[in-house]
Amino acid sequence: MISAFSGWNDAGEAATGALDHLLASWSHHKLAMMDPEEYYDFQVNRPSISLDARVVREIIWPNTVIFEVSAPQLPHDFLIVKGIEPSMKWRTFTRQLLDLADDYEVGMSIALGSLLADVPHTRPIVVTGSGAHPDVAKRLGVEVSRYEGPTGIIGVLQDSAFRRDIDAVSLWASVPHYVSTPPCPKATLALINSLEDFLNISIPHGDLSDRSDAWESQVNKLALEDSEVGDYVKELEKSKDDAELPLATGDSIAREVERFLRDNI
Repeated sequence: MISAFSGWNDAGEAATGALDHLLASWSHHKLAMMDPEEYYDFQVNRPSISLDARVVREIIWPNTVIFEVSAPQLPHDFLIVKGIEPSMKWRTFTRQLLDLADDYEVGMSIALGSLLADVPHTRPIVVTGSGAHPDVAKRLGVEVSRYEGPTGIIGVLQDSAFRRDIDAVSLWASVPHYVSTPPCPKATLALINSLEDFLNISIPHGDLSDRSDAWESQVNKLALEDSEVGDYVKELEKSKDDAELPLATGDSIAREVERFLRDNI
């Protein structure tokens, strides 16, 4: 089960953008929807009005939708959970979602998130993977999260999944805080690449790489036109490069080579 929720967990809409990319790349159908009346404050997440070709109005309610993906070319099938972070009843929300996961014998929950960080847009977007428990992290080769503080629906979902004996991990992309206006296709691409690496699968990139390059070029232009932003980016670049120089290990180089071969063969 791969999930992402807009709101607090979705800086630059990078995480929900990754799910949109998966749904555009894989055959799928809508499996279920949560009851919006139970979980959303409509003064916080207001419904919207849509008009069809006959100018007939339809109310679109904020919601969470579950899609079933059949991927015969891959070693797994997937449930894709895309929605808005609920306003209330988080424990009931996660219980209902995981009941459905149990019905489909889900063995792993992968949550995608993105957060604002002091990182330069000119360097690769860092994606951090963490496990819901030290044992899970060790077995799956991801980090143990040492974060303490407020959490979002992803943290609650991952904890609940672990308590049901479902392997639970999360992948978080760091979005440059000075260009937080969505979308951020470079962070979305980083999440897709990390998902490929973690699951050892290949996902079509479509035009995502081109959109990522265009986004970076646009921000480069902004930095050139605004000297204050440009100077700040240079400071971030130096700090980032100094910190990562010792990390240019054989393993990291090998991962980049594997990704290049997977994407180009």
